Amino acid sequence: MDPNQPVIIKKKKGHHGHHGGAWKVAYADFVTAMMALFIVLWLMSANEKTRKAIGGYFQDPTGKGKQVGTSLAGIGESLTIKKDDMEKLREKIERAVKSIPEMLNMRDQIKITITGDGLRIELLETDKGTFFELGSPKPSPICVTLLSTLAKELGKLKNKVMIEGHTDAKPYSGQYNNWDLSTERANAARRIMEAAGLQPDQVVQVRGFADRQLYRKEDPLHASNRRVTVIVTYDLEAKQREAGEENPAAATPTAGPQHGAPANSASRH
Repeated sequence: MDPNQPVIIKKKKGHHGHHGGAWKVAYADFVTAMMALFIVLWLMSANEKTRKAIGGYFQDPTGKGKQVGTSLAGIGESLTIKKDDMEKLREKIERAVKSIPEMLNMRDQIKITITGDGLRIELLETDKGTFFELGSPKPSPICVTLLSTLAKELGKLKNKVMIEGHTDAKPYSGQYNNWDLSTERANAARRIMEAAGLQPDQVVQVRGFADRQLYRKEDPLHASNRRVTVIVTYDLEAKQREAGEENPAAATPTAGPQHGAPANSASRH
């Protein structure tokens, strides 16, 4: 190269230095940060169930581990039904009852409702003594089938269960009075359900109310007043833990059969 040859510098025309792409990257980072902020603010205002469900997803995004959410499709022994899930349990129990061929024409005799105590499943009698023999704690075959079906579903849960017996107010002379008969029918239901799938410590109360809590108060002699009720209680301990209470076991119902003093008059039911 000739050292005397002049150096020629060529400049490119354009404005790329002023309008480069660096600002786009900065803007994208800003938008991403704002989206993250909005998500955090939304999570802070969401309820506990939603936060747990989202947290469970990040802990197990493939869904192969512990079940999250509130679906009852895969009920297992570790699942406890809370208040928000009682509607799903009610639907599951209704499907189980409908699967019993003998119950197709007896749907009016099974009442499943959600109350302040929990899920209430009532087996209402008829004049013919559908679930128990008249004046006796001996269950009928359909009663055994129905209670066994319920036990198989409820035994998969950790929720506590209470069983109640009720009679009507029809007087009669016989071996059982209102209190004894209602309590012994509730106990008979307990034995059937524990043999069919309820966990040993799941039943916390067996109670007989005689004719003191009529299903049809306007008609004390109506057959539907004779009934056995199975109550699936809410998860009170979990509710108290979430509320920060120090003694969650205090609200657990006391176990054991209960019934009042014998009534003056007896009834054949």
